[in-house]
Amino acid sequence: MEIEFDDRVLAHLRVVIVTKLRRAESFTMQYAYGPESAAGHASLWLHPSIPLQFKFYGSKEPVLNRAWIEALMVGASSTVGLHLLPEPDPSNLPH
Repeated sequence: MEIEFDDRVLAHLRVVIVTKLRRAESFTMQYAYGPESAAGHASLWLHPSIPLQFKFYGSKEPVLNRAWIEALMVGASSTVGLHLLPEPDPSNLPH
């Protein structure tokens, strides 16, 4: 099964997913699919024993937004599971 995400989104999801799986924590991931992601949604069960591959289209690693990773981690640790949230604007975050 292959699910496509923009490289920037995927880089952030990868950090969260790898962190959870390295801790041997299983969790669900919710995602939208279809034309412009408005057609439907699905849930995945992610477990450390399931092989995953992260495929990026660009050659450069996106700069990561720590606040976004933290917000995604909170969701991944909840009963709702990991779901894509809008990226927080780094200029509006407290320093």
